[in-house]
Amino acid sequence: MKRNLSITAILGIITIMLGAFGTHILKEKLSVESLQSFETGVRYQMYHVIVLLFVNTYANFSIQTKNRISYLFFAGILLFSGSIYLITIGEVPAKLIWFTTPLGGISFMIGWAFMLRSFIKK
Repeated sequence: MKRNLSITAILGIITIMLGAFGTHILKEKLSVESLQSFETGVRYQMYHVIVLLFVNTYANFSIQTKNRISYLFFAGILLFSGSIYLITIGEVPAKLIWFTTPLGGISFMIGWAFMLRSFIKK
């Protein structure tokens, strides 16, 4: 759990840095569409950082449940938000990594499904 919270804090710091980078630097360099995509990546990352804080401090989740949800959300952030960052600011052609964004979304959904299952079981 300590590791999950540490990773979550690091991801939170990175999220704030990326948000500031997008607002202050990318605003003038990206198209409106690319900037909106970048902001979507940042927004989804922050949503899941906040939920990770809840997951890893919620007393009614077992360590196994906390780890399972955390790893799925970490993967979702890496694949979903990461692929958006690579496409918008890394200039990686979307056709090369198109499959990673939906895989990240699926990781998020599976993590949420595990959370739902845990709530129902309690």
